[in-house]
Amino acid sequence: MRDIVSESYLLTTEQALREHGHDETEDLVFLPEAVALPGSTAEVSALMKICYRERIPVTVRGGGTGLAGGALPIEGGLVISMKRLDRIVHIDTRNFQVTTQPGVVTETLQNTLKEKGLFYPPDPSSRGWSFIGGNVGTNAGGPKAVKYGVVKDHVLNLEVVLPNGEVIWTGSNTLKNSTGYNLTQLLVGSEGTLGIVTQIVLKLQPYPTQSLLMLVPFRSAESACAAVAAIFQSGVTPSGLEFMERNAIDWAVRYVGETPVPIREEDAAHLLIEVDGFHMDSLIADCETISRVLNEYDCGEIFFADDDATKTALWKLRRNVAHAVKRNSVYKEEDTVVPRAELPFLLQKVKETGSKYGFESVCYGHAGDGNLHVNILRGNLSDDAWNIGVTKGVREIFKYVKSVGGTISGEHGIGLVQRPYLDIVFSKTELKLMRQIKKVFDPKGIMNPGKVI
Repeated sequence: MRDIVSESYLLTTEQALREHGHDETEDLVFLPEAVALPGSTAEVSALMKICYRERIPVTVRGGGTGLAGGALPIEGGLVISMKRLDRIVHIDTRNFQVTTQPGVVTETLQNTLKEKGLFYPPDPSSRGWSFIGGNVGTNAGGPKAVKYGVVKDHVLNLEVVLPNGEVIWTGSNTLKNSTGYNLTQLLVGSEGTLGIVTQIVLKLQPYPTQSLLMLVPFRSAESACAAVAAIFQSGVTPSGLEFMERNAIDWAVRYVGETPVPIREEDAAHLLIEVDGFHMDSLIADCETISRVLNEYDCGEIFFADDDATKTALWKLRRNVAHAVKRNSVYKEEDTVVPRAELPFLLQKVKETGSKYGFESVCYGHAGDGNLHVNILRGNLSDDAWNIGVTKGVREIFKYVKSVGGTISGEHGIGLVQRPYLDIVFSKTELKLMRQIKKVFDPKGIMNPGKVI
């Protein structure tokens, strides 16, 4: 392996192993035997040929921002970091496409494209340090998914190194493709269990030149959630529609250190609503429609962000909620998603379950998608309460989610920590099909073992 990547890029020190043995999932740490940082597809292929021959477990790592344990090397072996595969290969302005390596930071890619008037919408809260390859691996979303879709809606083609070291392209660089099985979409969201993505072709859009943002307080969290479906029924599709209950925004304010608008004592929850496009008159009309809808749901005074600095400050609050929670307590983040009209009932179920099992939760998320992030705080819970009681509570919440047509992960993936709950959402036959697909790609079971299925 040293001959392939050079001695400088095969790491075995305790510090390097520990750095690559954890992500943002709770406080879990698993040390690999070594960390390789390849600089090309050819080097990834050569590494995989060795690992395949010797049956060495392989865990692919991006920016280390995962919340489901997908990049944890739980069986040791080799971590392959995408850090050096960080080049934007080609921006095709004629066809609105970009070809990129997986180690490019998502926000760096977005900003580079913006300079050319192009727009790649998926924007997870970790976009400032997550890699685009990790976003593909988990089919990430973010606030703008409500209007523009998640990562899978923007991936056209993938270069993939298979477990045996062979290199394939999964599709074509066309907007339509009905040629055979859709291997591209199978690889998106597969969390490094089927192969290693080394190049990504994404479709783009013109960058919206105008946007308006409003922060809306509500006297009850249930009213805030109920208003979400009504906004869409009015005919308006926001480019962002985020929910934050009171303690979520309070913690974010303390973490960030400022807020552009005072939070009143009677405010139980907030919606952060953005509309974007190219014509300001149209956006103003959308905001007027939204305001009329909101006034029927016991909202307080609507705050409009009328300059870029205020918009940035409001989005900064929302994007830092998870970091604020993590600073206060070890926590489990459950990535529930339901049909959006079911959102207020899901929130009620979460709080009832917390009371039953004695845990506190901080809830926020992409309300426009029905995607509620449930942060369950460890606080002063005993080991039994944390490991047994909370697990029972999570299972109850997930069963409820399934019963109303939802599922247990909207954008974080399954990884390690969600895997025990798959029996709630899949039948034995469905799980058997997934295992068979895994075996076709990875007959020796070396790719991210112990994850997803």
